[in-house]
Amino acid sequence: MFATREPGGSPGAEAVRRLLLEGEADRWDAVSEALLLCAARRDHIRKLIEPALRAGTWIICDRFTDSTFAYQGYGRGAPLSELAAIQHAAIADFRPDLTLMLDLPVSDGLSRAAARRGAGDRFERLDRAFHERLRQGFLAIAAAEPVRCAVIDAFGTVEEVHAAIVATVARRLGIALA
Repeated sequence: MFATREPGGSPGAEAVRRLLLEGEADRWDAVSEALLLCAARRDHIRKLIEPALRAGTWIICDRFTDSTFAYQGYGRGAPLSELAAIQHAAIADFRPDLTLMLDLPVSDGLSRAAARRGAGDRFERLDRAFHERLRQGFLAIAAAEPVRCAVIDAFGTVEEVHAAIVATVARRLGIALA
């Protein structure tokens, strides 16, 4: 098992990550961001994820396709149908087996992000209304795909959230976790 992240994970995708997260909040429009994200995701999948899966390795990825729909679609207003077409062109029907969405009120999430990173990346600096749309987008995605998605209440302590994640992964994937 190994952990990776998006955008990023492979050298090419990490280069795109820097483009996406640095600079002014209005640096890119939503469709440009989606195109960059899908280019990074394709590189990440081809160079890291697919070889690992062929070798039988479990992968935990911090963010993936749902984040593009939530951020660029629900949050920034790009039409979901356009995002789906871009996504399909980049990675066809490649999907995770399980997606965990950690949910908490926007004000708490922004406070936690600020405590971790100070000023934050260009997405974290967007206004509260964006973050409310983002949260609602993630919840809508989870509601539309309840077999693949699980919403975890992230309001508790680190230990409580961890226990909820472990229980959900064990139950959904039918595996025993310590």
